[in-house]
Order: sequence, then C-alpha cells, then structure tokens
Amino acid sequence: MKGLQKLILITILLFSLTATAQTKHTAADHRMKIYIDALMKKMTLHEKIGQLNLLTPGGGIVTGAVVSSNVETKITNGEVGGLFGVIGEEKIRAAQELAVTKSRLHIPLIFGSDIIHGYKTTFPIPLGLSCSWDTSLIKYSARIAATEATADGLCWAFSPMVDITRDPRWGRVSEGSGEDAFLGSQISKVMVQGYQGDELGKENTLMACVKHFALYGAVESGREYNTVDMSRLRMYNEYLSPYKAAVDAGVGSIMTSFNEIDGVPSTGNKWLLTDLLRDQWGFNGLIVSDYTSLNEMIAHGIGDLQAVSALALNAGLDMDMVGEGYLTTLEKSLQENKITLKQIDYACRKVLEAKYKLGLFDDPYRYCDSARAKKEVLSNDKRMAAREIAAHCFVLLKNNNQVLPLKRSGTIALIGPLANDKNNMLGTWAVSGDPQLSVPVLDGIKNVAGNNLTVVYAKGANITDDSALAKNINVFGLRADIDKRSPDEMLSEALKIAQQADVIVAVVGEASEMSGECASRTDITIPPSQKKLIRALAKIGKPLVLVVMSGRPLILTEEDSLATAILQTWHAGTEAGDAIADVLFNNYDPSGKLTMSFPRSVGQIPVYYNHKNTGRPLVGDTFQKFRSAYIDEQNTPLYAFGYGLSYTKFSYSNISLNKTSMTASGKIEATVTITNTGNFDGEETAELYIQDVVGSITRPVKELKGFQKVFLKKGESKKIKFIIGIDDLKFYNSDLKWVAEPGDFNLFIGGSSDNVQAAKFGLTML
Repeated sequence: MKGLQKLILITILLFSLTATAQTKHTAADHRMKIYIDALMKKMTLHEKIGQLNLLTPGGGIVTGAVVSSNVETKITNGEVGGLFGVIGEEKIRAAQELAVTKSRLHIPLIFGSDIIHGYKTTFPIPLGLSCSWDTSLIKYSARIAATEATADGLCWAFSPMVDITRDPRWGRVSEGSGEDAFLGSQISKVMVQGYQGDELGKENTLMACVKHFALYGAVESGREYNTVDMSRLRMYNEYLSPYKAAVDAGVGSIMTSFNEIDGVPSTGNKWLLTDLLRDQWGFNGLIVSDYTSLNEMIAHGIGDLQAVSALALNAGLDMDMVGEGYLTTLEKSLQENKITLKQIDYACRKVLEAKYKLGLFDDPYRYCDSARAKKEVLSNDKRMAAREIAAHCFVLLKNNNQVLPLKRSGTIALIGPLANDKNNMLGTWAVSGDPQLSVPVLDGIKNVAGNNLTVVYAKGANITDDSALAKNINVFGLRADIDKRSPDEMLSEALKIAQQADVIVAVVGEASEMSGECASRTDITIPPSQKKLIRALAKIGKPLVLVVMSGRPLILTEEDSLATAILQTWHAGTEAGDAIADVLFNNYDPSGKLTMSFPRSVGQIPVYYNHKNTGRPLVGDTFQKFRSAYIDEQNTPLYAFGYGLSYTKFSYSNISLNKTSMTASGKIEATVTITNTGNFDGEETAELYIQDVVGSITRPVKELKGFQKVFLKKGESKKIKFIIGIDDLKFYNSDLKWVAEPGDFNLFIGGSSDNVQAAKFGLTML
C-alpha cells in the first residue's frame, strides 16, 4: 500500500510540474501576443514588409552572386528585419544601434550566421561528428558553439543541416550526418537542444535553423542546386524524419532548400511549407529562404520576381534572404489582390516572435558582451573539448599487422601535402574560424609523441597539380597550394626521408574546399598527384599509414590495397593535429564508425546499407547472371555503414530475446554481451537493426533502430540491452499512414551493418 501511495504522490507531483510548466508557457505566449499586437498596430505596411527582409552587407563568405546594397540606409528606413554574415561584437553592436536609435519604431535586428561545426572554436565537419555516434558529445559541440557565438553578438545559427544523402559526389555531404534517417534524427534533435538550451531567451542560447527543407540531399547526379524527384513514400520513410525530429525538439526556425519538390521549388511550395510543416507537423516558428532561393524560382521557370514573391508568401515563407523580392514587390501584389494583408501580418509576426523569444525587445544588445567574448571565445577549455571530440570522430578503416598505434620511439617519416598545413584543418563552412589558429599534424605529433621519437617531414606532393582545379578550390583563400618545386623534386625528397624511417605516415586527401557548397565532384578518388606519391611510398616496403582528410567518402580501393593502415579523420577542426596524434599514439583508442558507405567505384553510387532487396537479389558477392549485379564490380561498398575498427577487438555473443512474440502494447528485450578480447581499453558502438520480412509495401533489408556506445577495459564484458517497441516497427504505408503490420521480423545487433548477430521475433495485433 505504501508503494502505491508513493506512486500516486509521484504521479501527482509530475502532473503538477507539467501543469505549472504549461501554465508558464501559456502565460508567456499570451504576454508575447499582447506585446506584438501593440507593436504591429504602430507599424506601416512598408515596415511590416521590411521585417521580412534578411540582408548581408558582405565582407565574409557569401553563397551567391548577390551582396546587399545600401544596408545602413535600409536599416534606418525600417526595411531590414535581420542581418547575417556580420562577425564580431563591435560590428553587430554598431548595426543594432542603427536599428534601435535611427529607425522610426526602434525594432531590433536579429543576427545570424552559418555556425555549422563551431564558431571560432571549430569542431570536425558534421559528417565527421556523426561518425562519433556520440549524441552527448555532438550536443556539447553545439552548446560550445552557442556559448561562443552569443558572446560575440550572434543569436541565430543556420544549423543543423540534416539532409540525408546517399551520393558522396555531392559536396554538402560534409555538412550532414550521412545516409541514415534514424541516426540523422537523433543528431538533429541533440543539435537543436545544444544550440537552444532549455530556454531560448538566455544570453548563451542560439535560435537554431534546421535546413535545407526539404530533401536537398537527393539532388540528381550529386550536383549542387540540382533537381530532386522522389515519391511521397520515399520522402516519408527515408528522408523527412530528421526535419521532423528538429521540429519535435522545438527548433525555432527552418530554412527552405534550393531544389524543387513535385515540380514546385521548395521556397514556393505550399504543400511543403504549410500543409506538411505547419498543419501536419505543427511547426510554429520562423521559415526563412536560403540565399536568394526566392529569386532563383525565376530561373526554375515559375515566373518573374513579383510572381515568385507572391508564390512564396502564399506558400508560407516568412523571411526572404538577400533577394529583396518581398521588399520590392509585395506592396504591388497586395494592391493587385495576389496576396492578402493577413499573410503579410502573419509573416511579420513570425519574425517579431523570434526576436521576442530571443529577448531582443528587452535588451537589443543582450548578445553583445565584449567581456564575455574575451573570456569564452577560443578559451583553453573549448580547445581541449574540440580536441577530445575530434578524436572520437576518426574511423580506423584498416590496421594490418597492428602497425597502429605508433611507437613513441624510432623514426617516423611524416609526408604529404596535408601533413604540415593549417589552411585545410578546419574544413568547409568554418566561416568564423581562423585556419591559422589550427594545429597541423606535424605539430600535433611533436606535441604528443615525446622526445624519444624522431620525426622527419617532407611535403611529397601538391594536393593537386591541376591549376584549373586549384583555382576552383581556392575561391575562399589558398587551400590548394601548387609548390614552386616540380612534382618530381618533391617526390624525390619524400622518398629519401622515407628510407630513413621505421614507419611512414602520409597525410593525404582533399583540400577543405573540395567539399562543401558548390563543391560537387565527378571523380571522388584521391587526386593523381597524391596517388603517385602513395604508390611510390608503398614500393619502399616499410609500414605505410595513411591519414586521410576529406569532406566526403572517397573511393579508396587502390589505397586500401597499398597501405598497411588507414585512418579516416575528415577535416577535424581547430585541434586537428593534436587529436590525430592522440589517436595515432593511443592516447585515445579510435572508436568512430562510418555514417556513410564508402563506394568501391563511382559507378556504384548511390550505395547505401538500407536498400531494398529487388525481385532478383544477388546472393553473396559473386556475379550471377540474371541477378541484380554488376559484371565488373561487387555490389557491396568498400567500407559499409557502421564500419570502424579499433586497436582492440570486440566480440558479440548470440542475441538473447526475453520473448519471441509481442503485441502492439508490448515490448521485447534484446540482450547481447560484448567482450573486449584485445589488448587495449576501448569504446564500441553496438548497432541495432530490424528487418520487416513481409510488408504491404517492399521494405529495406535492414534499418537502424538503435545504438549504444560502451567503454570496455581490456578483458571486460558488458551486457547491452535494447528494448523494442511498436514504434520501432512502424513505417509509412501506401496511404502515408504511420503503421506497424503483424508478421515476422529479423533483428540484428553488431559492430557494423554488415557484421551482425541475428534473431527473429513476431508481431501480433492481439
């Protein structure tokens, strides 16, 4: 009886706390409505439209041909709702002062930036972060970014980018979390929570902006700004859930994408922005276009600037980034009854609500704190966090003869165009970071290895010898430097020092701007200049360790055959060199797992783990006529989704199920014991996959449904438990209803999508 009374008291307390929170939330919304109602009554039509105008004064990295003009005058005239691309507390304060002292109604501006993987302290690119499979660390990286950026005047982050993609030719794979919607949804949620905290109005929280809504990762041929065309079934089952996860996490804003959906560009797509986002998902925040995506609907063939601006407003777009279509055409469209005043008011209210929630009406300068900026930005604790987080993101792809970890004695030949390079450590979309403050690999090894190790260095090759390609890479500054020496001269020097060494470490891969926006590639192999170097080093016959930096999965088929070990480090950020050295010398045992499959050749693309079976599936890897297969290549990727080695080894027991059948209201517990059977302490990510064997529509061969990261000391065993409920078995059927269907299911647990233990269970609807 006492237990029951205690349970009742706890239930009453929880209900009371929930009710109190709901009451506070309702009261806050009511106060906001009263405030904004009063303000909007004072606003002219032109001032309301001005709030819908998001501009950039230039000076930083811009993503289009247009830079806003006469910005100061427009701010004074009340024609600007916000600015982006302004970095630094002093500059932001000066712009805010114009708005709150010179404009008629003194409405503050909102300030945003592309804070993609850190602010000044830069973390690994998002694809790299996702390979940690550590949502707490990923959330922490967003929290640090918010702390730094808000101290320096910003209050709005154009992040997270949650586009699911299966095409590594697309440069923006670097900005997302890979090919899987389940993992992408978990990361989307924690990134929003990391930026926004538990209360958006606090001085160290950023309003997040999930992008690019929607489906942008599925652009045809992997080419930037290209067409997307897919069925609603594929949308709902394979691509939309990370955006929905951000909405459910309370994201404050959403950015539209450049692509079309069902023949209508996203920025003017009413089904997408209103029917799906507002009505079905209940999103109540701010919707902003991507950079001039409103104007670009003209090139799509949708109409002139007035027509596409009216289309966007009717669709539900609140704020126009840079293009000024709203500012210059909406008044005319209103006069011609092509839009309504109610629509303008609604959009204006969404912009003002965002500012209210951020506390800008209480204090327009709340995010401008030079003392806090000096204390917080690039502080030692943040750099140490960047180092730790980066080490968790690296994926050990190969390690023959246990050449890694490296010994802290003898001689290492450190070779490669990225071995002593600061310009490429931060990676793409590090708009506020300073590459010259990053740690190169040469310095990192010297910092970590100690005095008993001799390190000899040679560049060995250029990132590329192709001057035309280098020009395309160097748009935002020198990233692909072509040495004054000849390639043969550099190669000769590298081979000479390699002969002196016990082991060769070659740091190779992509320049940072070989991936990212408008950095699509048809050839995703390592450039020929570096391939020549790798081949020559392999011929020496000494252990060859490749440290590969890239913003995407590369085709490493040849490198896999030549190298003794391969460590994929992505572009690792401010502390790249120290973090890489930490892993090479086993200050941290690598634990990263791939979140995007690495193809064997470009002709396999798209290659991804959760594919359908087809009516004639290939059994095994050997070619069979009249089966779904290539005659010149295997179907499987070189490295599969979820794959990643460790310096130690982990074994999995058979799966134990507490029962083999469940009902809609029931649960199944799946248990597996993981044992560290190797010689080092380490972390392992256990991955749970489920296959719906028979469905009303065809279902994937397996789908990720859970994961747990566990630390095990050498020789230690731990029992890992996954609980499977009805939601883990649901999918969108042909009527786009979220359902689970009775029948048989296969359950898999293991360390990679292609290396699992299996069990079976059934679902009944009794």
